[in-house]
Amino acid sequence: MNYYDLVKLRHSVRKYNADKTIDKEVLLRILNAARLAPSAHNNQPWTFMVISSTEVLEKVHQAYEREWLKQAPMVIAIKGRKIEAWHRKFDEYQSLETDLTIAMDHLIMAATQEGLGTCWIAAFEPEKLASALKLEEGEIVYAITPLGYPAEEPLVVKEKTRKELNDMVEWL
Repeated sequence: MNYYDLVKLRHSVRKYNADKTIDKEVLLRILNAARLAPSAHNNQPWTFMVISSTEVLEKVHQAYEREWLKQAPMVIAIKGRKIEAWHRKFDEYQSLETDLTIAMDHLIMAATQEGLGTCWIAAFEPEKLASALKLEEGEIVYAITPLGYPAEEPLVVKEKTRKELNDMVEWL
């Protein structure tokens, strides 16, 4: 698929086909696309957590209590450690959130390419999610996404509400 068509096709999916499973080869292609994401100083400070066991999914659902999330057969979380991320020497900036965001975006775009639905979620309760995922000291998750086939097949390009390009570009 043309990349520009893919960008238009990607949207937040909130209705999943709970009966349709994801082929392992498809999942591995998606995870590999995320693995190839750039990171500051190529530190790759991430671990991709594929959550598909009923027990762990139930705990994750407690951190983000939306009924539609329960339809997806799995949730992907990308965890990282600030100590592993690049730090700029001039100030306190460290790249972990940026690095994990780029990797999550690669994952979401690859999932769209494969005909799967995702929805970027950051509104979870961090302490409940950390407990559900058994995060260790210094580990953090900035976003999670359900992963599954949309209940409304096939994926279609929906009109996006966005600012005009001229409203968000400065020519210097």
